[in-house]
Parts: sequence; C-alpha cells; structure tokens
Amino acid sequence: MSLKILSAVITAVLASATVFASSHREAPFITELPKSDGTDFYMFRSYETGREGFVTILANYLPLQDPYGGPNYFFMDQEALYEIHVDNNGDAQEDLTFQFRFNNAFQSRAIPVNGTSVPVPLINIGPFGPTPEANDANKNLIETYTVNVVRGNRRTGTVQPATNASAGTNNFRKPFDYIGTKSIPAYQQYADNHIFRLAIPGCAEGRVFVGQRREGFFIDLGGTFDLVNLNPLGPREGGPNQLLDKNVTTLALEVPIACLAAQGSPIVGAWTTSSLRQARVLNSRPRGSATLTPTGATGVGPSIEGGAWTQISRLGAPLVNEVVIGLPDKDRFNASEPRNDAQFGAYVTSPTFPELLEILFPAVTAPNQFPRTDLVSVFLTGVAGLNMPTGVAASEMLRLNTGTAPVAAGSQNDLGVIGGDNAGYPNGRRPGDDVVDITLRAAMGVLLPAAAAPSGQLPFTDGVRAAPGLFRTTFPYLNTPLPGKG
Repeated sequence: MSLKILSAVITAVLASATVFASSHREAPFITELPKSDGTDFYMFRSYETGREGFVTILANYLPLQDPYGGPNYFFMDQEALYEIHVDNNGDAQEDLTFQFRFNNAFQSRAIPVNGTSVPVPLINIGPFGPTPEANDANKNLIETYTVNVVRGNRRTGTVQPATNASAGTNNFRKPFDYIGTKSIPAYQQYADNHIFRLAIPGCAEGRVFVGQRREGFFIDLGGTFDLVNLNPLGPREGGPNQLLDKNVTTLALEVPIACLAAQGSPIVGAWTTSSLRQARVLNSRPRGSATLTPTGATGVGPSIEGGAWTQISRLGAPLVNEVVIGLPDKDRFNASEPRNDAQFGAYVTSPTFPELLEILFPAVTAPNQFPRTDLVSVFLTGVAGLNMPTGVAASEMLRLNTGTAPVAAGSQNDLGVIGGDNAGYPNGRRPGDDVVDITLRAAMGVLLPAAAAPSGQLPFTDGVRAAPGLFRTTFPYLNTPLPGKG
C-alpha cells in the first residue's frame, strides 16, 4: 500500500470510528498514571474582547476529579514533563514546544498538642487567598511551575525559559484546588490572580494559567460505552452529562499569533504530550521530608526517577485513541509522534463503528464508500481552503488557520464548520464546540453523496449539549472549578 493511500485510509477510520468520549483513561497503561493523562486539547483564536491577536491553547490533564477528593486533592506530578507542541510548516514535527515542570513544596505545618508540635494531616490549617501569597502560613503545600520554550526538536532544540513579565522570575504559582468555600472564600478572584503575563523569549508577551477548572467536556459517558446506549437520532439535548460534576487541571497559554505561525503561512498544528523518566526505583523506607523535591540526590522520597524522558500520553484532535486504535496498541499510540502515524494503518483499513451503529440501530445505514477519502482532509491533512498547510505531511493533530477571524462567544455555532462557523472545529477547537455530534455526523457521511451514505444527512447526536454557563468568555475560558464543599 502506498503512503498516500495508507494516509487516506488512516484518516477514514480516524473519522469513521465515532469519537464519543474524551481522552479519559483511554489506554491501559495511562490508567495507572492519572496525573499524566491528557484529557482534552483546545486551540482557537482568542475571542475575549481585545485579544483577537492571540491564540489560546488549553491542555487538560488528570481526568474525572471529584471536587471533594481530599486530603491531597490533585496536585501535578513534579517528576513528569508536560508539553505543548506546535508544527507551523506542516511536516508533522514540532517547531515550537512549551514545556511545563512542577514543584510541590510540602510545608509540614504543625500545631501544638500536649506541649509538642505535631504535623497535621490536612493540606491546609486555615483559610487563604485571594492573592497567590496571602496566608501562606496556612498552606501545607505550595505548588509552583516553570515554562521553557524549545525551538526545534523537543529534546535537542534551543531551550529558553519564559518568565513572569510582572515579577521577572522563572517561577509561577499554581492555585490550590477548590477545597471549599471555608478554606478559600473567594475562589474565582483567588484563581484569577494566578493568571500571569508571560514573557516568551523571541516573542511578544502572552499569558499563562495552570490550575483546576470545571470539566468542560460534555457527554453521556456511561451510555456511550454501554454499546452506544443512546438515541443517536433523538434530540440534541436532554441527555445526562456525567462529567458535569467533575473538575480537571488545565495548562492554559495565550500566545501572540506571530509567535506560532511561520512566516508566509497562517496555519499551525498542535498537540500535547506528557513524559516520565524511563526508570523508577521505589524507596521501601522513605524518610520524612519537609519538601518532596526530586529525590535522585537525596533518596528521602518514596521513589527515585532517572533515565531519558519517555512519552506516555498524547492528544491532538479529540478522541482518537479511545475508539480507533486497537487495545493492544493504545499504549503505543500514546508513546508515538505524529510523523510516525502510518504505523497504525492496520486499524484504519476496516472502520467498524458505522457498521456497529447499523447493527444496533436498524434505522441507520453505514456509508459504503471505501476508502473514506471525504474525511482525509478533515482529520489528517486539514481542509483545503480552510486549514490545510501547503505540502502537509499526513498526521494526526489539531490544526488551526490563525487567519480565520474569531467569533464572539454569543454568536458561535456549536457544530463548528458544518454549522457554518469556520472558526470552530475542525478548524481548531473551542470549549463549546460539540465535537461528539460534529464527528458523528462526519463519520456517518455528511460530506458524501447520498448514494454512498444513505444516512449521511441525518442529524446524529449523543443527546448532550453544553450546559448554560459552563464556560467563561475570558481567558482561560474554562470555568471556576466546583468546590469540595459549597
């Protein structure tokens, strides 16, 4: 099979397998490491008033957070490397990478008991906020992170630190998760005070925020995986969204367009990954430590990490690994790079979901045109005249034409391009885009002639739309998280 034909077939299945669920627990190995599990990835022209010259990129991690998940809640893994990669020339390789590293400094707060100072078991000993440093003495954990910018290959390129443009430092504060209203009385104000001006080397300023947000993906998750226990031709709303009471952790960047797009081309592709060191040695007798810093030198922590970075999670366009890649190769996909996507060709030669839907629902007929060349541009190369780079190398990632003007929040169509809104998915992805319905309709042949897709013009849906007020209209767009106690 030629590479051109293989690429077309790969895309056919990427699209024709109905992408019903976001990237939550999508591969066997990543279920063991939820702090490294990428869940959703968004990239869009900023539609906050006055920020039209920027692109917002959101990478969500650590899925299915219950707001009351104490006492440790959901701090990030300081032994992990979280990255956002940008391809600005269409060759399926990163040209620009933003690297996030975390440091979790435990404070060993203590209180006097019977004449002795005894460390407490809770993450805080009193209320705090609304500024990042206010009442630090009440916090049993202080989370910070750094952002490095790599130009060229993510491992061998030129690395420069991004800085806090207000403070002139390389460190940024991450807000506490929303413990509850008694611990953090004014959480939205407190969290917004962790939106920092980002001085990007070689570029103008942007903004950065890392912290807990309300889960923005919407779906009947239980019904989806119960043999599509849904009504795919029913109303678009009214179904249960089991993610409505969950939170997630977001890495949010707002970057000037000129910083992302290559000279002469407004189209960029992007994806996010997480990596861990190749080796981990567990310490059978860890000693107590005031701060849980990387333990390779001191040996006081519960583990010692070492070796080369090894990628364990990958996410670009939504929902690929859940329903396209076969179970034996899901971990391999998470470890792969876009330039090597042809290796998964065996899974795309015979797309299964349209046929399954036909079996489960007699009123539905699967498309009969193979390979599904109608979907190549949507999912693998970008759409000609919309978001296809010149000379593009077929590969899976999220692509955005930064030359397409943003649409104000109140005027957006949640069906994106097929709904007549060219600023929406699959031209990037905004928080409110209903990627489930969009992809389901494309999979069942909305772009095909009637003879090739008898059901192609049916209004397929999972029955769930975004709840009113689920998103905000300003950076970082995903909303204030739900509190552990209101």
